[in-house]
Amino acid sequence: MRRNPWFETVAEAQRRARKRLPAVVYGSLVAGSERGRTIEDNIGAFAELGFAPHVAGHHADRDLSTTVMGVEISFPVLISPTGVQAVHPDGEVAVARAAANRGVIMGLSSFASKPVEEVVAANPNTFYQMYWTGDRDAMVQRMDRARTAGAKALIATLDWSFSNGRDWGSPAIPEKVDLRTMARLAPGVLPRPAWLWAFARTGRVPDLTVPNLRPPGGPAPTFFGAYGEWMRTPPPTWDDVAWLRKQWDGPFLLKGVTRVDDAKKAVDAGVTALSVSNHGGNNLDTTPATIRVLPAIAEAVGGQIEVLLDGGVRRGGDVAKALALGARAVLIGRAYLWGLAAGGQAGVENVLDILRGGLDSAVLGLGRAGVHELCPDDLVIPPGFRLTLGDSGH
Repeated sequence: MRRNPWFETVAEAQRRARKRLPAVVYGSLVAGSERGRTIEDNIGAFAELGFAPHVAGHHADRDLSTTVMGVEISFPVLISPTGVQAVHPDGEVAVARAAANRGVIMGLSSFASKPVEEVVAANPNTFYQMYWTGDRDAMVQRMDRARTAGAKALIATLDWSFSNGRDWGSPAIPEKVDLRTMARLAPGVLPRPAWLWAFARTGRVPDLTVPNLRPPGGPAPTFFGAYGEWMRTPPPTWDDVAWLRKQWDGPFLLKGVTRVDDAKKAVDAGVTALSVSNHGGNNLDTTPATIRVLPAIAEAVGGQIEVLLDGGVRRGGDVAKALALGARAVLIGRAYLWGLAAGGQAGVENVLDILRGGLDSAVLGLGRAGVHELCPDDLVIPPGFRLTLGDSGH
């Protein structure tokens, strides 16, 4: 019997992704660093929060819509930028189409496998993400290209300390896919015929280059070539952040903040928004879950800029909890990648539908008319849950 392509939870999407993908590809999605404590806490912290629902007085119609940096979206979930999406031949273009069909913003990584022009054509509400990598001329060229393509905002991701080494082992990702590589990887790939057939039908092999970092007149670097440039680039200062923000001169989101003092410096640098993020646990392990540090940051700067959150969101109820603690919206990463692996564009749409349905259920049960009414009174917050980092006053 043919299995129903629809799945009812993100956990089921992950199970299907694991069955469909070669181990090396699935391992790159799990990612993480060292012991994986931050990944666990990102997810587990949401489960520590409870809801305080009402029994009557619910609203038959509920407004889930909002805006992020001036862009209207149907509900407060954004696609977080993730690099080289070789889990499906259509990669970021399929994700962008799914996001457009569900009325949400597409975040596109500068390390993506599809060019910004194709992704913006699939979803005009695309935010382009950059790392601090290369010299300033190269960064300006990349911003100019994204602006010309029609990207509506810039996401600057700066929270990377090059942590590596995982207790469960790191996937052996190749530099490029050629005949020699295919022969070496064959034992792990052939048992996953559905994934292999999806690429075979297109006549293409997984592309591990990053076209958005292509220099004028030159070839696109490989993922590891781009990664090497990133590692060789001296880390940015706050003056560099202010320079980057000035060069873009449009909606600007700084991703990777977990401390109150950094949030205040981000405001001083002129950002439009920030995302409370620990890079999904792929950075410095034992960093606390983002939902624990969100309230202090939202209270400190939420009146001046928009505050978003990413890390550990797997259910619509998680979205509601983040909004209740001060986030304007959340970004998702692994959740939609598992959907992409499980069912392509339709799988990403499935994940977004799951999150929207769960959020609507929470807003209904909490007796709210819309997402903007959610507040801490809607939650059961255990003692010691909240953490304040980088604030000498606490």
